[in-house]
Amino acid sequence: MVDVTAGDGGRGTADAVVIGGGVIGLTTAVVLAERGMDVRLWSPEDPRETTSAVAGGLVWPYRIEPEAQALDWSVRSFRHFSWLAEQPHSTGVRLLRGRMAGSAPPAAWTALTGTPPRAPLVDMETYLPYLTGRFEAAGGRVERRAARSLQEAAAEAPVVVNCSGLGARELVPDPAMRAVRGQILVVENPGVTEWYVDAGSGASETTYLLPQPYGLILGGTAHEDAEEREPDTATAEAIVRRCAAVRPEVAGATVRAHRVGLRPSRPRVRLESERLSDGRGGESLCVHNYGHGGAGVTVSWGCAVDAARLVGPATGE
Repeated sequence: MVDVTAGDGGRGTADAVVIGGGVIGLTTAVVLAERGMDVRLWSPEDPRETTSAVAGGLVWPYRIEPEAQALDWSVRSFRHFSWLAEQPHSTGVRLLRGRMAGSAPPAAWTALTGTPPRAPLVDMETYLPYLTGRFEAAGGRVERRAARSLQEAAAEAPVVVNCSGLGARELVPDPAMRAVRGQILVVENPGVTEWYVDAGSGASETTYLLPQPYGLILGGTAHEDAEEREPDTATAEAIVRRCAAVRPEVAGATVRAHRVGLRPSRPRVRLESERLSDGRGGESLCVHNYGHGGAGVTVSWGCAVDAARLVGPATGE
């Protein structure tokens, strides 16, 4: 990653600037770079420090609107993840059996996952570096840089893709953006080999067990408008109790880590384009791709391809 001080340097030479180093920004940057564009990705933090790094990683539509469009993005992303699962050690993606309790998925999703379902489970500790490497191999460059405004990015490239997640609340600014706090634990896996999820669409307390190579993820929460980033002890204890009701052997599992992430929630995903002033009398194209709630990983490839289509002729579409 290249450290860049915002404001230094003159007019950039990139074809596009992607704002945001989470899974949405990285995936979009990969799609654009692999279609031949010279892309710079701006992120104030390393991708491994973003909210995406806290994600449990199960590819399944969750807390995202509009539902029909999200299902289409999810189905298209599922196909790409299934391909990535052919190289699990390098990509971090595996296809695992599991159980989704208390909800009936749409027929299109059942057709993909089967019964009992078999879905991609993504190890984000491996997957985010994989995406970064794939982006850089296509000629892209990650810059440690915070965008102070969309216009700042427009001054550096004719195309700006805004994948700033919760940061869009201030950057756009977009008052429709809301944080949904998620808390999880990582424990030593006592032998759980299949995933389990019980998460109603509006539930603030959920139950899930996701076996990852580095441990078993226990979750979780979905607290709207809560932005405390420190783990809460009582919440963690409640998560363990809920998970132990499903798999009693996790009750005494050694805790390896507590993690908190703020999901970037919006009444509906914003995936659209507009024109931006570049500050010198010209214009740049701005494509917005943010507000994916709890399904950023799940819809990432479908949304990235649609964002690339909005970019238009430069991507070969």
